[in-house]
Amino acid sequence: MSSLSSAELPARPHRLPHLSSPWLGFAVRRLIGLAAVFVSLLVVSFLIVQLIPGDPAAGIAGANADSADIARVRVELGLDRPLGQRFLDYAGNVLSGHLGTSFMYRQPVETIVFNRLPFTATIALAGIVIVLLVSIPLGMTVGVLTQGGRRGWLDTVFGVITGFLDAIPGYIMASFLVVMFAVGIGVVPLYPPAYTPRFGAQSFILPVASIVIGPICTVARVVRRETAVVLDQDYTRTARGWRLPALKRYVKWTLPNILTTTLTLSGLILTGMIGGAIVIESVFALPGLGSGIIKAILDRDYPVIQGMVIVIGMIAALVHLLVDVLLGLIDRRTLGGSHVSA
Repeated sequence: MSSLSSAELPARPHRLPHLSSPWLGFAVRRLIGLAAVFVSLLVVSFLIVQLIPGDPAAGIAGANADSADIARVRVELGLDRPLGQRFLDYAGNVLSGHLGTSFMYRQPVETIVFNRLPFTATIALAGIVIVLLVSIPLGMTVGVLTQGGRRGWLDTVFGVITGFLDAIPGYIMASFLVVMFAVGIGVVPLYPPAYTPRFGAQSFILPVASIVIGPICTVARVVRRETAVVLDQDYTRTARGWRLPALKRYVKWTLPNILTTTLTLSGLILTGMIGGAIVIESVFALPGLGSGIIKAILDRDYPVIQGMVIVIGMIAALVHLLVDVLLGLIDRRTLGGSHVSA
């Protein structure tokens, strides 16, 4: 049988190695997703202020202003232009990095937003870290202790307590903590002492506590269930049969398999915590984005409302992106690429 010469052999398809990387496809999809979120926020933030009743020009002109004064203010604010032209101007300003100028304060919106952002970001980010650091070990511990139906009483008590605390809305939890620990026991001062900054670290203790209790219970329940499922798998039973150290079994094999499902759900929960932080800071009178957006709505300060909606929405999108990156680092199959290298 004659053999084919090298010239007659079929050419192997040339594959660009960088195109087969799952991280490349992941990055492209996420960038497209972030762009879609940004465009959606741009449209929604512009249209939503049109639904607010009242004329901001009348409020800025004052109670004694006549129709001529109101018309002059409308021209100054650009409210006399057609809706389409206003949207194009608004989109152009945002794309250039300028969120507009406040109707009430005559300051750049980005200055107002970023002066308030640290308060909201501190509550939300501290809450996210605490939820993950507390709920995952708590859920795993209960799952290990109740493995195989053991300690049924612990499983029942854990379910009842976490279910009850998870059902309490954040603003009610915040009011309860204020009454108990600030007004009643006095362990945490409601307001910092006179010799400390107005908004020191202790000003965030109760706000962070009230925003994390519910999510901790939710995530811990999910982790407990996933722990029970993973511990019942063949590979964990085999590792236990080999009498490997318990810490190694739980950290090396159990934890990564739990995190895949847990982080997927936690991404939604943690994003919701950003909205919860906006409500909680209003209860504690913190000058964050929550109180800022409420005041802007009452003042009909359209640019401030639009700027805060965009910033909050993009922060939520970035939290989702961070969760997806963590999932990709834990399990590359979650990247959704067509080729996953071993």
